Amino acid sequence: MVSLIVNVACDTSGRDPRRIYDFLLKDPDPLRFHQARLNPAPASGLFLADVVYDPRMFMNPIPEYFSSWEIDNFEYFDEKECADGGKGENEESESERDKKCAEIGQGWNAYRKSRGRTWRIHFAAAADRAKKNAADRGRAPHANLFLVQELISNAVSMKMRRFVHRYVPKRLLLIILYFVFIVFLVCFYQRIVPGRENDGIEEINDGKDPFVTYRELGRKDWLDHEQYDNEQKREGNGEQGKAFSVEADANETLRRLMDELYRANGYNAFVSDQIALDRSVKDMRHSGCKSATYLERLPSVSVILPYHDEHFSTLLRSGYSIIRRSPKGILKEVIFVDDASSKPDLKEPFERHWKNKGLDHIVKVVRTKKREGLIRARSIGAREASAEILVFLDSHSEANYNWLPPLVEPIALDYRTVVCPFVDVIDCDTYEYKAQDEGARGSFDWEFNYKRLPLTEEDKQNPTKPFKSPVMAGGYFAISSKWFWELGGYDEGLDIWGGEQYELSFKVWQCHGQLVDAPCSRVGHIYRCKYIPFGNPGVGDFISRNYRRVAEVWMDEYAEHLYKRRPALRTVDAGDMGRQKAVRERLKCKSFDWFIKEIAFDQDQFYPANEPPDGANGELRNLEARKCIDSGFKGTGEKLQLRKCKSEDSASDGEQELRLSFWNDIRPKGRTMCFDVSKSLPRTPVVLFACHGMGGNQHFKYRPKSKQLFHKVSNLCMDCDTTGGEVFMNPCNFEKGTQKWEWTKVDEKVLEEWEKKAAAKDSKNKGL
Repeated sequence: MVSLIVNVACDTSGRDPRRIYDFLLKDPDPLRFHQARLNPAPASGLFLADVVYDPRMFMNPIPEYFSSWEIDNFEYFDEKECADGGKGENEESESERDKKCAEIGQGWNAYRKSRGRTWRIHFAAAADRAKKNAADRGRAPHANLFLVQELISNAVSMKMRRFVHRYVPKRLLLIILYFVFIVFLVCFYQRIVPGRENDGIEEINDGKDPFVTYRELGRKDWLDHEQYDNEQKREGNGEQGKAFSVEADANETLRRLMDELYRANGYNAFVSDQIALDRSVKDMRHSGCKSATYLERLPSVSVILPYHDEHFSTLLRSGYSIIRRSPKGILKEVIFVDDASSKPDLKEPFERHWKNKGLDHIVKVVRTKKREGLIRARSIGAREASAEILVFLDSHSEANYNWLPPLVEPIALDYRTVVCPFVDVIDCDTYEYKAQDEGARGSFDWEFNYKRLPLTEEDKQNPTKPFKSPVMAGGYFAISSKWFWELGGYDEGLDIWGGEQYELSFKVWQCHGQLVDAPCSRVGHIYRCKYIPFGNPGVGDFISRNYRRVAEVWMDEYAEHLYKRRPALRTVDAGDMGRQKAVRERLKCKSFDWFIKEIAFDQDQFYPANEPPDGANGELRNLEARKCIDSGFKGTGEKLQLRKCKSEDSASDGEQELRLSFWNDIRPKGRTMCFDVSKSLPRTPVVLFACHGMGGNQHFKYRPKSKQLFHKVSNLCMDCDTTGGEVFMNPCNFEKGTQKWEWTKVDEKVLEEWEKKAAAKDSKNKGL
């Protein structure tokens, strides 16, 4: 314990010093003020107190009157100096010394029996400065520790030379004790405050399972059946997740407003405003999920939603769906992280809305001072979270029924498990809530495009059971707070967005965790369409920088496969990666070769690191039209055209170098956009769409003898209009000249090998 003489100087706010004095005497907090004596001039706001610091106080807030005060200055006096009239060594004039001794007055006599030197500390009511000093260090919630640390540190350092000169023979032990005490405070502080960028996160890695007691109880059905039944009866715009549309063609003013909102958000925000904030949705769960039970006790959850200029009603609906469809006893808080939004209604009106609804005890809004980007905004939210499990969602989403228990239970069973929900689709135009497919395992190609791998046969036989997935999609997942910080959180060297799903997925698997998808947990997501509302925030090519960081830290020799396809990444400045590499070393993480062979074991089958040769490549010329297909560097959904072949017109600036890849798709050379046919109707246009490597709408077969391009799903052949240049599908007719296509180069041996593999696969499927 440390005894201190405290001189409390009241500010001009009008607090009665006696009130503070009485408060200190009655204070039940471990920070004790004993034997207080009022100064002879109480109106001055000064009094003396012997302060005894109980070590327990470090875990509790400082009392109200001092929680926002800081130490203004320190002075110390030798009691002997006042006792014997100032005899002894002192740098101050006799008059100054006498003035200070007189100021202390009678109260000093109460401490004449104290041994050694006593400190007189001025506390000043400087709330703003105290908070700023603490906030600048990123430790505002524990400002009391800084108060004590600064109190001791500054006191010991003042006039230390005189102190040493006069008291070393008697006080050497005291100096050593002070030093040890300061070191203890610093170390103790590092242990109790998680989530800082430069902390020793390895301290958290204590090997203890935080959820072992949760597994000792029974199981129960967490669904609120009364609320569920009430929602199933609701009717109105968009209720039950049904599509809702507004016809605005006849109203020019309305049409312009809708278009303006579309451009600002990337979805039909006008329709959003016509739908209830707490609308009902269709229950998309598998029938087996509806009767499932989960652990009787589950860990608490903090849901984190970063947003930047999200539309007001869409953002509110995201929050309502979480609060209404999360079982009581699990959801602790919903944290919205406002990443420097500029829309006025996302400021005070947004917070006022939750307060008016009586939900401000659950909803918390955190605001950044500048645009941080999705990745760092999530980290900010994670630092603010107080629950055992962190759930990250996008800000334009809607949670489905009973979504939390299946998302949380796998973590309660193993805290190093990361769980992703099934992500359904909310139509960007009509807000219709639609189910996704029955799931797939996440992966990537070697250009770092997110891809999907098929479920294993075992997973198909258990449609409600969580299944392992190599890579998460990125926006929706749950992770224990303990595991998140053991992993070092997000790599905050990643800017804005892009690559974070790979970084976290690789880290989870390679550092002895696991990633699973939970089919019984479903959340709807609005995929933006038509317009991209937010451009590059002005930080350069952040995606390339992010990819380089992920590759250098986690992918080992496999990074070369990425660099071969994206050679520009080799020269990108990825910044300091020392902290991330230290995490990998500290946790003794496994190699990326282990990840590929054990977790993404069929990656090479669908997205090989070393691509097999093409079946055909070069120009794709129509024999009757004598023109070539030109993809024109177009984007998603745009149609193909016939143009004069570049081999005959060197001045042409089109895009005619094509590949029939081993995925049986046709794509422009150097791009991951593929020919795509969405319908099985005559004259269905051939458009470009992001390559997915899963066959389906993009599966083409070239028949060298008939020179036809056959589309397997539609059972149609590629055709064209020689006059208008359109490219489309029609019923196959080997005699029709407009269906005859010729490649610059064809490898018939490769095509034959593909046919054999396809036949063997078909035979196997029929056998099943």
